[in-house]
Amino acid sequence: MTKTFDIAVFHGDGIGPEIMAPTLEILRQMAEASPDYTLAFHDAPAGAAHYARTGESLPEASMAVARSADAILLSAMGLPDIRYADGTEISPQIDLRKALSLFAGVRPVTVLPGQDTPLRLPPGRGIDFVLIRESTEGLFFTQGRGEVTKDEARETLLITRAVSEKLFRFAFDLARSRKAAGRGPGRITCVDKANVFRAFAFFREIFDAEAAHHTDLVADHAYVDATALWMIQKPWEFDVLVTENMFGDILSDLGAGLMGGLGLAPSADIGLEHAVFQPCHGSAPDIAGQGVANPLAMILSAAMMLDWLGLTHDNAGMRADGTRLREAVEEVVAHKRALTRDLGGSVGTEDAARAVLDALFVA
Repeated sequence: MTKTFDIAVFHGDGIGPEIMAPTLEILRQMAEASPDYTLAFHDAPAGAAHYARTGESLPEASMAVARSADAILLSAMGLPDIRYADGTEISPQIDLRKALSLFAGVRPVTVLPGQDTPLRLPPGRGIDFVLIRESTEGLFFTQGRGEVTKDEARETLLITRAVSEKLFRFAFDLARSRKAAGRGPGRITCVDKANVFRAFAFFREIFDAEAAHHTDLVADHAYVDATALWMIQKPWEFDVLVTENMFGDILSDLGAGLMGGLGLAPSADIGLEHAVFQPCHGSAPDIAGQGVANPLAMILSAAMMLDWLGLTHDNAGMRADGTRLREAVEEVVAHKRALTRDLGGSVGTEDAARAVLDALFVA
């Protein structure tokens, strides 16, 4: 019997609804063509615009939809001119991470040989690594609750053994699955600042203890500043990187820059029971409603969702469709078939999404 998967859909702010709509259409068509699964989409209102209308940024009803779903698909959230009373941004995506214990922030960085990138890659060389950012602790732990006086301000960095052990197990499992798929050598790099901070020495110690259980894989370390340098000098040498929340926040944007911008940067925040899939970019209210937003990061996030659902529920058809969708986007970008303005092209949102559909079903 074909299983139906329930997907919670957060349409987002700004360009969020514009990039979500074609993504859902692609997923509908893929599911309709598959004998292995069906998808049921359930809207979950949230975000800055919703807060402006109702006084709630993440209603309990929407949280209930998210908790009961098999996966959560979330578009760009937040608006710069709508904030909480204390001046902080409205970020339901961060609230979801904390409420659902989504400790592993997965940020793939992929550049195919010949694809445009700010770097000068050696001929025939591409980039294919994954940055895993711990998403619930680190320097984000006291978000919105830092201590501020007239003369000083303090934020608390927290790293716990319980969360770090889950994070590192996830990282090693991902490296093993990438190696089995021929996408990496099975190498995990712990990115920290253990030479300066005791908290990161603790982080590294937990990583090394987990590495001892995975002798079939290669484990090593790198300081975060050196990692930023090597991401520019030799990014093709990386496989899986795992790091603290703030370091991961910064390095993931650097990774997006290697791909040509945030318009090609998908992401997932994954826990033991739940997962959210969303583009890394913001809501871009300055271009909202113009039909020119780049939908590819949103579509790539949907591909990650299919792959995760397939892996979690042992559904080979879903995993295959996740790969097909990712490769369709990569084909569109590599061959410059339909690029939006941020990628040097001139097409709009609908044409870019149509090119992905054509790559899936016509080519």
